[in-house]
Amino acid sequence: MSATEISPRTFGTLVPAMVTPFTPDGEVDYKAAGELANKLVDGGCDGILVTGTTGETSTLTDEENLGMFQAVIDAVGGRARVIAGTGTNDTRHSISLSQRAAKLPIDGLLIVTPYYNKPSQAGIQAHFEAIASSTDLPVMLYDIPGRAGVPIHTETIIKLAAHPQITALKDAKADFTETSRVLANTDLDVYSGDDGLTLPLMAAGAVGLVSVSAHVAPGQFRALIDAAAAGDFVTARRIHFALDPVIRATMGHVQGAVAVKQILKWQGILSNSVVRLPLVEPGEAEIAMIKADLAEAGMEL
Repeated sequence: MSATEISPRTFGTLVPAMVTPFTPDGEVDYKAAGELANKLVDGGCDGILVTGTTGETSTLTDEENLGMFQAVIDAVGGRARVIAGTGTNDTRHSISLSQRAAKLPIDGLLIVTPYYNKPSQAGIQAHFEAIASSTDLPVMLYDIPGRAGVPIHTETIIKLAAHPQITALKDAKADFTETSRVLANTDLDVYSGDDGLTLPLMAAGAVGLVSVSAHVAPGQFRALIDAAAAGDFVTARRIHFALDPVIRATMGHVQGAVAVKQILKWQGILSNSVVRLPLVEPGEAEIAMIKADLAEAGMEL
């Protein structure tokens, strides 16, 4: 599916969860952010998720989040959907940030399961519904129990799908059976939230991918998604296997933002690989493993 074929309710089909570039002294580099967004869209991405997990949102201030939203809108608005990561574990804070984001020409919101608090399913449902009701923007739920500490149960997702603003799900649960139930029982646009599960989830009806690894190889992921959407699973399977070492390089050794920034620096796309504490840059052993995976993928950096 090309960018021109995206339905009005959809957030795109290849959506990198974009890293937040920093200056050498750790300040947000909005100019570099705009340049990176352009590079990703030129490479085939038709949506950009700004300040999600990989964007180090938990260590950004609200003003920095809003500045990132604006920088990416200025760079690629009109060429790709721009989705703002405005979810936190504080419902009132999430509503405030979402409402401030809604004053910008943003295309939608990504709201993560409230983390650390470990609310009940009733609390999770109320959290999402309160935020979704606070603006007119479409909302993508983000189910990632490995980080949040709790899943969004399938029954809860089905209930949330009845909300008029909740139109999509980023699925990072890695439970194909439960995701299949969501696909069978809702009209949500489901996105793989695990790069390596893009092919099987699209075979079951997912519309695309919210990705970390697409920073590194956007053209290959674009080809994978287009082949799967066209039902050409011979081609899609070949690309899926070819991308395996790329996904290992970005996700298998260090946190995704850390690996992606390092690789983008090697590729000459970012000028540095600075991350904010508590993240730190990769050590020598981790760098060696990342480079070995990339070499297996034919990427000598």
